[in-house]
Amino acid sequence: MASVEEPKNKLKLYSYWRSSCSYRVRIALNLKGLSYEYVPVNLVKGEQFNPEFLKLNPIGYVPVLVDGDIVISDSFAILMVSFAFSLFFFFFFFLVDRAPDGVITSIFPVDKVQYLDEKYPQHPLLPRDLHKKAINYQAANIVSSSIQPLQNLAVLKYIEEKVSPDEKLPWLQYHIGKGFAALEKLLKDHAGRYATGDEVFLTQFPLLSRLHEAYNELPAFQNAMPENQPDAPASSTA
Repeated sequence: MASVEEPKNKLKLYSYWRSSCSYRVRIALNLKGLSYEYVPVNLVKGEQFNPEFLKLNPIGYVPVLVDGDIVISDSFAILMVSFAFSLFFFFFFFLVDRAPDGVITSIFPVDKVQYLDEKYPQHPLLPRDLHKKAINYQAANIVSSSIQPLQNLAVLKYIEEKVSPDEKLPWLQYHIGKGFAALEKLLKDHAGRYATGDEVFLTQFPLLSRLHEAYNELPAFQNAMPENQPDAPASSTA
């Protein structure tokens, strides 16, 4: 059995318990069996704009992964990205566990998956099959380009302030519904137990609902859930 490579210096993840982007990275780390130090960043309190955090990520988003001298401040770069992560996190946060005001409090992160797969190749996060890999990228791009950026906290606050608070929900429903419909069509000929087969790689939506339930059964996903994070309040409403 191949040995699992552990980082020489313990990985450090700057995260917020409700952040869907941080959630994706936590799942990836769990799937790869990598231990890490959890550093909470409270987005509601604005801790992402503290000068020390902005040194790590000038745009002020979580997650940030620190691996020795290497700092990666976007989850897409960390993960690069299995659709399992993008679908599960986004779907969970929109349909199951939104913030008290209905706002999803994170930006989509992908760069950390690619980094993790290349440096720690055990338990690959993307399939080797080129077609399946392409479907993963296409589905992840629908989430990262056509859904999540249009419903993150900064955009919704801007709509509330510049247009009307009453326009937030219709905006969300339109863009998320459009994206989910596209995902249903894309994945209908590829999904097995999971999005693009029977392994984990990177409603009016029955397929997405089924996939969400399947991912939710896996320990790596369960351990990464918001309510299981050290900064999650007891009431899980903060």
